[in-house]
Amino acid sequence: MFAYCSDPSVLDGLPWLSCYLTTGKHMAFYASFGTVLLLLAVTAPTALLFGLGGAMAARARFALVRWFGKGYIAIVRGVPDIAFFLFFVIALDQGIEWLRHKVKCPDWTEPVRQGSEFLVCDIAKMPLSASPQWVHEIYGFWVAVFTFAIVFGAFAANVLYGAMQAVPRPQLETAEAYGMSPRQTFWRVLMPQMWIYALPGLSNLWMVLIKATPLLFLLGVEDIVYWARDLGASKTARFTAYPHGDWRMWYFLALLVFYLLFTRVSEIALTRITKRLSHGQATLDGESQRKNAGSTA
Repeated sequence: MFAYCSDPSVLDGLPWLSCYLTTGKHMAFYASFGTVLLLLAVTAPTALLFGLGGAMAARARFALVRWFGKGYIAIVRGVPDIAFFLFFVIALDQGIEWLRHKVKCPDWTEPVRQGSEFLVCDIAKMPLSASPQWVHEIYGFWVAVFTFAIVFGAFAANVLYGAMQAVPRPQLETAEAYGMSPRQTFWRVLMPQMWIYALPGLSNLWMVLIKATPLLFLLGVEDIVYWARDLGASKTARFTAYPHGDWRMWYFLALLVFYLLFTRVSEIALTRITKRLSHGQATLDGESQRKNAGSTA
């Protein structure tokens, strides 16, 4: 990065540290913070869509759809997250490769499952072995997004289902009395009002999602935990130009500060959203806002 970093053995103090913190691996470490933020930005709305679909299915009039929605919520919520991440990702990856194998290699005679080995033809692998590294990284990222969305979508579905049940029944009956169809009642009355009841649960779910991002390394994504463990471990002069002892405590301390700051910013944003959604609602916060407005007037 800097010209004087060409020979780090002659550097000491701050120059050595500046060169050390600007190596290629450290740049990848800094970029991994963006990977975590991007994962949250994509996963949160995707999980919310899964949750909305699950909640709507759980309230469906058709028994088969209702059982599917409730089964999705119950099964995913009942399985430990780490077990689901490990099992589901392997099953999803092998399922995609098996389908591609059947289509692209119909003349294959050997069994795909050979003991603990899962063998498919080379052109059926996802991604291909000859694919560049960025293809493998993007594939791993989207598998992670899909896995996180399914897991947290089930929790979001449970929150949204409870919020829909919490909307006062007279509100829906009034809409029906005005001649609204069930669909109009759902989208024009139930949906706008249920968010204030869902927000506390969704806020907690958002915090849990933030804390779950360190599980990315289990899905093969080089996230901040992966690089913190790699960079912080002891390094000898035989393998690196910047030898050092076990510095993992300092790297994980940086992660601690990052997560605490991010959760604090999230709390401030969620508090403002709650106040905005409470305006005009028959909730404690809404009543407090009306009283404050009346006293000011």
